[in-house]
Amino acid sequence: MNAFPSGPCAASNSNLPTPVNNSKLQLHWLAALIIGIAIFAGVWLAELSWTSLVPPSDNIEQITWVGSLELGYYKHPPLPTWLFWLPARLFGASAWTSYMVGVMFTIAALLIMGQLLLEVRGPRYALIALLGAACITYYNCRLYYYNHNVVLMFFVSASAYAAWRCVRTGSRKWWAWLGLLFGLGFMSKYQMAVTVLSLIAFWLQQGGWRGARHRRLAGLAAAIAAAIFLPHAVWVVRHDFAPVHYAMSSSLGVRLDAAERVIDSLHWLIDQLLNRALPCWLLLAWAVASSPGSRQHPTNRELQANTGRRLLLAWGLIPIAFMPAVGLVFGADLQLQWGTPFLLFSVPAVMELLSGRVDWEQLRMPPLLKAFVVIQVLLLVVNFVTSPKGPRSVHENHWRHFDSQQLAELLEGPAHEALGSRVCVVSGPGKIAGALALAMRDHPKVLIDGRYDISPWITKHDAEECGILELVDNVQLPGFKPVGPMFPRLFWRIVR
Repeated sequence: MNAFPSGPCAASNSNLPTPVNNSKLQLHWLAALIIGIAIFAGVWLAELSWTSLVPPSDNIEQITWVGSLELGYYKHPPLPTWLFWLPARLFGASAWTSYMVGVMFTIAALLIMGQLLLEVRGPRYALIALLGAACITYYNCRLYYYNHNVVLMFFVSASAYAAWRCVRTGSRKWWAWLGLLFGLGFMSKYQMAVTVLSLIAFWLQQGGWRGARHRRLAGLAAAIAAAIFLPHAVWVVRHDFAPVHYAMSSSLGVRLDAAERVIDSLHWLIDQLLNRALPCWLLLAWAVASSPGSRQHPTNRELQANTGRRLLLAWGLIPIAFMPAVGLVFGADLQLQWGTPFLLFSVPAVMELLSGRVDWEQLRMPPLLKAFVVIQVLLLVVNFVTSPKGPRSVHENHWRHFDSQQLAELLEGPAHEALGSRVCVVSGPGKIAGALALAMRDHPKVLIDGRYDISPWITKHDAEECGILELVDNVQLPGFKPVGPMFPRLFWRIVR
């Protein structure tokens, strides 16, 4: 039977599980989920903001970039900055605004995955997967991050749901939505290409290539995605492929040797599955071990082979396998944060792989909920102990220890005196200059590395009108003065 139905009989496909249609059940599910997520997000946001002396560097990057809406930026596509523009105008381009936007995208991605799992497997399965995903440290200890990976995660999750609806209905509308989501995903980060591989694998497994109508609908989705991405592609060409050059210089073009490729790829995979996701696996293991009788063969044979299973495995396993392959084949220096958009789907993928031995619908929820609370408390304790608020003996060498407020207090007065007026431009390394600008009362603009070509929110004329507070890191150049013993690597000067 064709797995991509196209008419009113689509729901009768015997390969597809019956979706959850009980509206009362969905309302209860939604209410419980909202309350749980509100508590989860509130606790983590309160601790993360309290224990960090400075916002994450990626948040600072967005706060800096939002000064000018462009079709592209020197490192990445523009959509995350565009999406930050309205909240920044309404509530100010502040650390807390970036925190709230980051939280909303992370929570939205998890909720969409939860709705997908609700329709594919039912509420208990969905809740177990969401609790597991909430234990992955990308989504708790980094809950206040707002960057391209966080926005991409939303589109990865939304595209999975759209692909499911395409299969369920065969509707042109859902194929159009799928194209829209992929186009916006590429406008968030080029790594959306990894999800294209997941979609292609799923489409081929479902035999979507067999019918002419299905090929036309796939072509429609591709055309919509291409049309959305086209303006940015033109910008990339006109700006000498700046984001591509950045990717090549920072990771893709490193060209590690054979031994380094193996080590780096293994390191990336181990970090994702046995570091970031380890609390999740511990949660699932505890729940299974404390649920007598849960290790049984499911009575529903669709757990072994059906459309929902194929989709979850495609979205959950292909990205995690593809990244190390890139490292091995091309010698790329894999960035650990590249797993952020994809790791949440590893949870239902693992649950699918274990479905032959574990009946998730029979799993007892009280032990799972207790284990979830214990894990979250332990993660909160670890976060506190290693933060600037914790004991000095266990402090991490982490960006959140950078005291931007103290730096502002040290430099603002001397800068005012040297300039004879307010500070309106800070130049230097992006995250340091951005953190200083955010902490200063003058809230100056940031000139990244002294380069006007990558800082379109400021013109050379503006800088020359008011002068520049310039910072350099780890090198003392002629005319620069040390900031002070608290910042031994930083030096500054005033450029009139």
